[in-house]
Amino acid sequence: MKDQTKSYVPWIIVSLLFTVTALSFLDRQVLSMSILKIKEDIVISDSDYSWITNGFILGYALMFTLGGVFIDKFGTKLGLALSLGIWTVASGLHSIATTVGAFMIFRFILGIGEGACFPGVIKTVMEWVPIQKRSLATGIAIGGSAIGAVVAPLLCLYMLDTVGWRKLFLVSPMISLIWIGFWLYFNNKKNSTHKVVQEVDLNTQTVKKYSFSEVLKSKNAWVFISMRMLFDPIFYFLMFWIPKFMSESRGIPIDLIGKLFWIPFLVLGLSNILGGYLSDKVFTKTSSLNVARKSLMAIGALLTLSVLFVQHVDSAYAVIALISVFFFAHGLWITNYSTAVGDVFGSKATSTMFGLTGTFGALSAFGVNRGIGYVVSHYSYDPLWIWAGLMYPIAFVIFMVFMPKIKKSETFA
Repeated sequence: MKDQTKSYVPWIIVSLLFTVTALSFLDRQVLSMSILKIKEDIVISDSDYSWITNGFILGYALMFTLGGVFIDKFGTKLGLALSLGIWTVASGLHSIATTVGAFMIFRFILGIGEGACFPGVIKTVMEWVPIQKRSLATGIAIGGSAIGAVVAPLLCLYMLDTVGWRKLFLVSPMISLIWIGFWLYFNNKKNSTHKVVQEVDLNTQTVKKYSFSEVLKSKNAWVFISMRMLFDPIFYFLMFWIPKFMSESRGIPIDLIGKLFWIPFLVLGLSNILGGYLSDKVFTKTSSLNVARKSLMAIGALLTLSVLFVQHVDSAYAVIALISVFFFAHGLWITNYSTAVGDVFGSKATSTMFGLTGTFGALSAFGVNRGIGYVVSHYSYDPLWIWAGLMYPIAFVIFMVFMPKIKKSETFA
C-alpha cells in the first residue's frame, strides 16, 4: 500500500506544477485585461504601455538563466518556492502603483520572480516522471499557464466592475501562499519511487558538476536558443496586445473581449496536454524521440499560419477563432520543444539550458516589443500578423537543418 501511495506522488507534483504555471500566467494577464481601466486613473500611452510590459520582459530575461542555474545548483524545492514568493510580493505591489514608473518597477520584479518558474518546472518533470510519460507530464505542467490565462479574463471581467483593478492584483498572492505550503510538503525524496529523484537530495539536489561554458559551447544549445528568439516574441505579442488590438483596432467592447479572450488559452491548455499525450504515444510506437517530438512540432508550425488571416477579419468571433487555432498550434509546439530540451540536456543541465532559451527569447521579445509599439502607433497591426505567421515555420526549418536527430548529449547525461 505504501508503494502504491508513492506511485501517485509524481502526479501530485505535476498537479502542483500545473497550478504554479497557472498562477504565473494569471499574474501576467491581469495587467493586459486591466489596462483599459487603469488608463482611466493613470495616463498611459501606447509607448508607456510597451515600456511597462518591457519591464516584465527585462526582469524575466535576466532571471530566466540565473534562475535556471540557481535551480540546477540548489534544487527545485527551494528554487520554485523562492521564485513564487518573489512574484507574489510583486503582484501585490501593483495594487499601490500610481505612476508609469511604478508599474515598470513592479513588472520588473514580477519578471524576476517568474524567471525561474519554467526552468524549475521542466527540471522537476525530468526528476519525477520517467521518459515514457515525460511529454504528457510536461504538457500538463505547462498547460497550467493556459488555464491561468483562461481564468484571468473571467476574473477581471467580474472584479473590475465590483472591487476595482487595485484589489484585483491581490487575488493571486493569497493562493500562492497556500501553494508554497503544499510544495514544500510533497517535494520530498522519501515520497518518490522514481530513480532520478532517489539519487538526488531534493533539499540541495546536488548533481554531477558541469561547466556553464560547456552548455554555451554546445551546438544544440544555440539551435534551441535561435528557435526561441524567433517564436517567443510572437507569444508575448499575443499575450500583451490582443485585448488592445480588439478594442482599439476593431472597436470591440471590453466586456465582449473579456467574455471571449479566455477561449484561446483554454485551447492552448488542452493542446499542451494533447501534444504531450500524442508525442508519448508516437515514442512508444517508434522508440524515436526525434519522430515523437518533431512530428508534433511540424503540425504546430503549419497551423500557426492561421494568424496571417487576422488582418482580414473584423468580427470578434472570427478573431478569436483564428487566435485559437494559433494557440492550439503553439500548445503542440511548446510542449514538444520543452520536452526536447530535456531529452537532449538530461537532468544534469536542463534547468540551465531551458533558462538560457528563455533569456534569449525574452531579450528578443524586449527589442521586438518596442518595435510593436512603434508599428501600432505609426502604421497598423497588419504587418505584425504577417510576421507572426511566418516565424514558427522558419524556426522548424532551423530545427530540422541544424539538429537532424534529437538524442541525449553525452556531456550532460
